[in-house]
Amino acid sequence: MDTPVVSILWFVLILALIPAALWLLKRLQLVNGSQRAGSRVVGVLPLSGSQRILTVEVGEGLQRRWLVLGVTPSSITLLHQLDPPADAYPAPAPASFAETLKRLAPQPGDPP
Repeated sequence: MDTPVVSILWFVLILALIPAALWLLKRLQLVNGSQRAGSRVVGVLPLSGSQRILTVEVGEGLQRRWLVLGVTPSSITLLHQLDPPADAYPAPAPASFAETLKRLAPQPGDPP
């Protein structure tokens, strides 16, 4: 094959792999901008196109609290603060990159 054609094919392949890699990262939850360590969104109630009520869990262990927030484009207002229900499960700790890699890596004795 001609060298410029091969170069163009490699370029197209690399461009196609970028969205695939981003999808895979999102699927593995390595990229999650809305979740920080010790916090998670419990529920969302849309009121209009730009206004909503969020219930957010913050803290860990006995320090966990649920915050009910009113969210608009220009402000975030604390509406209420309450203890999470007893049957609410604790927020899972985000897996580190090393733990995720170890989980996905083939183990000795696994078929190729």
